Amino acid sequence: MPHSRIAVTGSTGLIGAALVRSLRTDGHEVVRLVRHPARSGDEVEWDPKRSYVDVAGLVGCDAVVHLAGAGVGDHRWTEAYKREIRDSRVLGTVAIAEAVASLDTPPKVLLAGSAIGFYGDTGDRAVDESAPPGDGFLPSVCVEWEEATAAAQEAGVRTVHARTGLVVAREGGAWGRLFPLFRAGLGGRLGDGRQYWSFIALHDHIAALRHILDTPELSGAVNLTGPDPVTNGEVTAAMGRVLRRPTLFTAPAPALRIALGEFAGDVLGSQRVLPGRLLDTGFSFAFPGIDAAIRAALR
Repeated sequence: MPHSRIAVTGSTGLIGAALVRSLRTDGHEVVRLVRHPARSGDEVEWDPKRSYVDVAGLVGCDAVVHLAGAGVGDHRWTEAYKREIRDSRVLGTVAIAEAVASLDTPPKVLLAGSAIGFYGDTGDRAVDESAPPGDGFLPSVCVEWEEATAAAQEAGVRTVHARTGLVVAREGGAWGRLFPLFRAGLGGRLGDGRQYWSFIALHDHIAALRHILDTPELSGAVNLTGPDPVTNGEVTAAMGRVLRRPTLFTAPAPALRIALGEFAGDVLGSQRVLPGRLLDTGFSFAFPGIDAAIRAALR
């Protein structure tokens, strides 16, 4: 895209903050949707729980990138927190999609977050964007999350669902919790270690979001994962190699279920997800392998 005006939700999160830096470095004007009255010219107020967006702040935007949502692994999955996970995604996305659709001149693209949780547990079966949703809580949330963009799609806005995998980064997300453990020599396999982890380096994730914004033929689901998913055992070995630490510890499945409750099923589940549409549209990964992705995070 030429120098553009782009609105971003979730701009304080791991991915959102990195995307904002990338866009601004290349000269784009970024407005951030925030959950308090706007305090500067680059802020737009919104409140997903009230389905409120200050629509005037979106006027003139060429793209809207919607990344906000409660962290899936931030708390134990009580019924209340499961509602928070769902509502923060579905209600927020409905509010953004309806705000986009209400504009006299809507943006060219709505790039909305989703997750590879859509596919559920795929075992050792590789899946791409053509696969149906899986069973369970996270797949059902992802289906509703993606359907919540309906207003924008009906208004003719190119709408993309970025199904994100496990982002390899020091600053946050699942990997942000792994690095301190492995540095301390306390890292190890989760369960039997045979479950697939579909990872992507943070650098590649941001580049993929930029690629989506720049590629008009991309709409619908796009997997944001690396081209070579690996097992948790292989991740453990790679972390040990790169950090030069032992990886003798193992978190047995029963212990994880006691510690994490229902979320343990997703930690122990296997997702072998391939980025078919990114590859089909010419995207090139800078850090396709697990060792390279870990080293990139450390830099």
